[in-house]
Amino acid sequence: MDGGSGDDGRGPGVQETSLGFIGWLRFGWRQLTSMRTALLLLLLVAIAAIPGSLVPQRSSDPNGVTQYFQDNPDLAPVLDWFQLFDVYSSVWFSAIYLLLFVSLIGCIIPRTKHHWQALRARPPRTPARLGRLAGYTERTVVGDPEAVVADATLILKRLGYRVERYEAKGQPSVSAERGYWRETGNLIFHTALVGILVAVGIGGGFGFAGQRVLVEGQSFVNTLQAYDSFNPGRFVDTNSLDAYRLGLEQLDVVYETENQGAIGQPTDFTAHVDVQQPGGETEDGIVKVNGPLRTNGTDVYLLGNGYAPTVEITAPDGTVVFDDSTPFLPQSAELTSVGVLKVPDGLDEQLGLICFFYPTQDELASGAFTSTYPDLVYPMLTCNVYQGDLGLDDGVPTSVYELDTSDLEQLTGGDTGVDSIELMPGESAELPNGLGTIGFVDASGGDVAATGDYSNSVKRFASFDIHRDPSQGWVLVFAILVIAGLVLSLFVPRRRVWVKAVPGEDGTVTVQYAGLARGEDPTLEGAVASLADKHAGAYEPAGPPSVE
Repeated sequence: MDGGSGDDGRGPGVQETSLGFIGWLRFGWRQLTSMRTALLLLLLVAIAAIPGSLVPQRSSDPNGVTQYFQDNPDLAPVLDWFQLFDVYSSVWFSAIYLLLFVSLIGCIIPRTKHHWQALRARPPRTPARLGRLAGYTERTVVGDPEAVVADATLILKRLGYRVERYEAKGQPSVSAERGYWRETGNLIFHTALVGILVAVGIGGGFGFAGQRVLVEGQSFVNTLQAYDSFNPGRFVDTNSLDAYRLGLEQLDVVYETENQGAIGQPTDFTAHVDVQQPGGETEDGIVKVNGPLRTNGTDVYLLGNGYAPTVEITAPDGTVVFDDSTPFLPQSAELTSVGVLKVPDGLDEQLGLICFFYPTQDELASGAFTSTYPDLVYPMLTCNVYQGDLGLDDGVPTSVYELDTSDLEQLTGGDTGVDSIELMPGESAELPNGLGTIGFVDASGGDVAATGDYSNSVKRFASFDIHRDPSQGWVLVFAILVIAGLVLSLFVPRRRVWVKAVPGEDGTVTVQYAGLARGEDPTLEGAVASLADKHAGAYEPAGPPSVE
């Protein structure tokens, strides 16, 4: 060996070939548009959607996101950095979505062209040696070879085969094939997937989702300013929303009372609403958790609910400075709830109150209060009072569910030596330092202390999601096409069948039958045998059937 020749073992004259920039682009395109890549991206889309069901999303549950930040102050910013509270509009989800879209189109176009050419092509010539194929069998009959093949052609046509007559060495034959619906179904399946992606994209661009919390007796008008949060699509004109009015008349909740293992579990939520159309007509409607209300091109969903205690705060001179039903955020299955009240005006000092509401109040061994049942059996409201600058005039947005107590003076509870305020519906108490009085208003308007019936003493609230998606109908159509295409591609066999007539010296004809499947087809041999029996049965047999 010549160690100085520069031969690296590839042999003389062998040179490496570089793909170059265009070559790498073509290679990348082939990989992206392969069926394997499309299936992988489809799986990734499904996996990427999982976080959207594990953590609340800003587009559908902004209050849940706020609560998640309160409950997980260290973890929530990390999840937010990864856009896990906005999964379906995140950069990484959109990238997978777009790659899947491109991959599917790159798969569909060349396969459609090839399938169209295959549909127009003639069935292939009859192989010379049918005995090597699946289901091969012979029948010896008395007849004319041309007539035998002609009869076989008619039978195959009735069975849905495309046929073509051939002849080689004086042996007529018919070549038949069927099952092109299998590939058609495959193309329908992938085209419908693209249709779903396009429809969802269009729906996202021209649709919107808005959230609004309503207390019983409240209503709002479908305008941008009336929403608590609003997420419009890129092409939505927020000034042209249908200005219908939606009001919450009553929220009914049914709890389990018989099954001892599930006492207190909610079994049904029903929001009774009224909808006033822009023309003035009013209609009653019902919204359930899995039963949205369809009105004015929007779907109204019931997302959540809870209690909204009505609190009245009066200044020392008798002026009412606060009177509102405030939604409290549930903290447990028994609906122990927390709420924040802010009184910026009307008193010598701004007041902030952190209150807890217990639908069925009980006391733990530690002395802390809790709720033991989610319905109104023995409701109680406790409040800790703070005074000072609430920061409402600083121009910095603050959450209505949060109260920053770092710069406030605590007047009740904690280490103040003053007990927290405890109220039942219909009761009132003095605020500390002569600031006035606070009352827990009985929403039923009756004397609950005398009757002991607290079932209607506190108002409920409901959280609604108003959603408009103009592509829903198209998504349904494409979803049906996906299922139809999948059924065709799975259950329609793709096969070819040949029938050849070999003339004998004594005036007999040896008829050969065989088939070939594209892919798995466990019924092929049975189909060939059934064809042979049906076809040869019409002729006089010249001897016992034989099988090679």
